[in-house]
Amino acid sequence: MNITPDPWIWLSALLTLAIFSFLFRDNIIYQFAEHLFVGMSAGYLIAITWHNQMLPNLFEPLFIQGNLVYIIPLLFGLCYFARFIPKIGYLVRLPIAFLLGWGSGAIIPAIFQRDILKQTQGTLLVREAFSKWDTGLWAIIMLIGVISVLIYFFFSKERKGIMKPAANLGIIFLMLGFGASFGYTVMSRISLLIGRLQFLLGDWLGIIK
Repeated sequence: MNITPDPWIWLSALLTLAIFSFLFRDNIIYQFAEHLFVGMSAGYLIAITWHNQMLPNLFEPLFIQGNLVYIIPLLFGLCYFARFIPKIGYLVRLPIAFLLGWGSGAIIPAIFQRDILKQTQGTLLVREAFSKWDTGLWAIIMLIGVISVLIYFFFSKERKGIMKPAANLGIIFLMLGFGASFGYTVMSRISLLIGRLQFLLGDWLGIIK
């Protein structure tokens, strides 16, 4: 065992153990580490937002370069603080409405092209995947999965005849997708846990290298 004398590693290790103490029960040590993390994260995010967004994109063009058109986003931003004044609280609706309207118009076409059109293109171009039999097999499975899942979410027609087994097959593909997503999430969390244990046993205590 070769314990490090670095005070920053000691601080990181103690805070890690403070978070792990929640596995025993909720306690004041865990609450202190949790509040410290939330507070530092909020402060860091505010500083990053100021230096990377507000200062170069609003205040410098408005007050240094004298571009008066930036008064409009400044006023929209100030309308958010109207929420704290009951008499003019309705002004907060203006930036929210603008943000939702602009965001929907800008994001929906991009998501439609990136997700739906690309998925449809990959599903329809099955014949190009027959250069190798295994690739073609997986392409057929993907095509069957997409069609069966779409049938499952098609509620305008009663599930009779071939519609019923196709919808049941869609449920299987959905459960496979959800299971794979859950497994990936668990795997990523386990990877974080392994990283913390390697830090405690290696960088802090020096038991492993």
